[in-house]
Amino acid sequence: MNNIILKPEDLGRLVYEARKAQQLTQEDLAGMTSTGRRFIVDLEKGKHTAQIGKILLVLGALGIALIASSKWKS
Repeated sequence: MNNIILKPEDLGRLVYEARKAQQLTQEDLAGMTSTGRRFIVDLEKGKHTAQIGKILLVLGALGIALIASSKWKS
């Protein structure tokens, strides 16, 4: 599944859908990533101030690869 992430809300929706597909609660995911439930809630809501390091932990725990590409040609 490929998703284009253009804003925090897009990333939040991706995390939410992956968590639900794996039948994990927000508490489960928080425990797996040594973050708090509040962080997971904020991430899924697309909060703009979420910390990238924690986001990468969550994506890794859910098996989501983050691939970036430039929209400008080299």
